[in-house]
Amino acid sequence: MDALSTMTSLQNSGDVLFLMLGAVMVFAMHAGFAFLEVGTVRKKNQVNAFVKILTDWSVSTIVYFLVGFPLAYGISFLHPAGELVAVGQGYDLVHFFFLLCFAACIPAIISGGIAERAKFWPQVVAGAIFVGLTYPLFESLIWGKNAALLQNLFKSIGGAEFHDYAGSVVVHSIGGWLALPAVLILGARKGRYSHGKSHPLPVSNIPFLALGSWILAVGWFGFNVMSAGHLSSISGLVAINSLLAMIGGVLFALVAGKNDPGFVHNGALAGLIAVCAGSDLMHPLAAFLTGGIASIIFVYGFHFEQEKLRIDDVLGVWPLHGVIGSWGGIAAGIFGQKAFGGIGGVSFTSQLLGSLAAIVVALTSGFIVYGILAKTVGIRLSEEEEFNGADLSIHSIGAYPEDSIR
Repeated sequence: MDALSTMTSLQNSGDVLFLMLGAVMVFAMHAGFAFLEVGTVRKKNQVNAFVKILTDWSVSTIVYFLVGFPLAYGISFLHPAGELVAVGQGYDLVHFFFLLCFAACIPAIISGGIAERAKFWPQVVAGAIFVGLTYPLFESLIWGKNAALLQNLFKSIGGAEFHDYAGSVVVHSIGGWLALPAVLILGARKGRYSHGKSHPLPVSNIPFLALGSWILAVGWFGFNVMSAGHLSSISGLVAINSLLAMIGGVLFALVAGKNDPGFVHNGALAGLIAVCAGSDLMHPLAAFLTGGIASIIFVYGFHFEQEKLRIDDVLGVWPLHGVIGSWGGIAAGIFGQKAFGGIGGVSFTSQLLGSLAAIVVALTSGFIVYGILAKTVGIRLSEEEEFNGADLSIHSIGAYPEDSIR
């Protein structure tokens, strides 16, 4: 009996450590979001990007702990500490930490789209609503306590449940499609489009942009591999598929983007976003192709969004996370099939329906939340505040105080 108890304790400890390491890796990705945005926006908005993402993370932690996680999984932490640690040596607690890192990606993704002209506190409120309600409600229908409601419907229509191993749709598509209403309601930055012409605004720091991409890419292996949830379920296939999809994204972007560093570094992210859903099913070469196609979607999608639709989405989060997240869900239904070297057990129809469901949920929630905020407290800085930059207007200090003194 003692030996059995010891083995159970070791297994629980291994699972807690496994998920804790994954949580820390995904937590580090939020630094990647910050540096990616800081490198892309102009110097007068760099401080705002850092403070915004850290604040969103902090608020997300509270609302997901108290509301979002219980809503998604039916697990409340409003019990004595002894009871919390008694279940699997605190496994639910680190499971919350790990999934919090996913949930907090939502406002971090949106942040890049609305940069340089959004008010601070209204966006914090919007992020709290999405992390506390919108995201966990959809999460509960795919991964959580209410999964049978929607998954049984998908299975009855397509023959299999909707499969999203690590969140191409649940996380990235939801975040990107939520950002679209915010960007549309905010409108373009001053000077971005004038006199019928497009005037691209220069990025501020390519090394910071590249650093953000690298941090995200490294953390992504925690995002995907540790989605196994338990040490005994870890899959080397997930790790290699993530790697090959990232490389596919880089190389295809290198060609399609004509050596542009912004496209190359975002191409890596495009590949990683797309492979999340089917990373446990695809053959590595299919993952490479999935990432490459995602990268092409981003390069041409970003140009179409910015120049044809005239949507001033600063970091291109709608095509990068929204459209490519949807592609990832659909790609799992294609390349997860045994005919393409995949493991099988997935339905193209179910994958398409699940991807479309996320778009409907995100757009509906986004237009309601940002529409109400725009009509009440307002979501855009004044013209003078935008001209001065969010750093001085909101935080009363620039990214380079010495230069300001000079």
